[in-house]
Amino acid sequence: RPLSRAPSPSLASERESASERERAQESARVRERERESVRTRESERVRVRERERGRARKRARESARERERESARER
Repeated sequence: RPLSRAPSPSLASERESASERERAQESARVRERERESVRTRESERVRVRERERGRARKRARESARERERESARER
C-alpha cells in the first residue's frame, strides 16, 4: 500500500488559514506603521511651524527694539 505523499487536506487547509492570518496581521502592522509615520510627520510640521513663528516673533521684537534705538538717537 503506497504511502500518500500529499499532506492530509485538513492539515493543508490548516496551514492555509494560518498563512492567511499571518498575512492579515502583517498588513495590519503595515497600516499601523504608516499611520504612525503620518502622525510623526504631522507633529514635525507643527513643530517647524511653531519654531518659525517663534523666530518671526523674535525678529519682530528685535526690529522694534532697533526702531526704539533709532528714534531715541534722533531725539
